[in-house]
Amino acid sequence: MSENKKELSFEEAIESLETIVEKLEEGEVPLEKALSFYQEGMKLSKICNDKLKHVQEEMVSIMDETGDLQSFDIQEEE
Repeated sequence: MSENKKELSFEEAIESLETIVEKLEEGEVPLEKALSFYQEGMKLSKICNDKLKHVQEEMVSIMDETGDLQSFDIQEEE
C-alpha cells in the first residue's frame, strides 16, 4: 500500500484484507510474496482496528452526552 494512496475506508480495507487472505489460503504463493502479503495484511488490519476504535469512541461520546449508554470495551487481539 502506497503512502501516497488515499486513505482507505473501513470497507475498502476489509475487502483488500479478504483478497490477501484468499491468495494466502490458495497455498501456491512463493515465500517472498507470502511475506509481502502478510505485511500488507497487517497494515490493513491495523487500519480496520483503528477505524473501529475511533467509531467506538465517537459512539461512547455521543451516548454519554445523552446519558443513554454505559461505556463498553472492544477486545483487542495481541
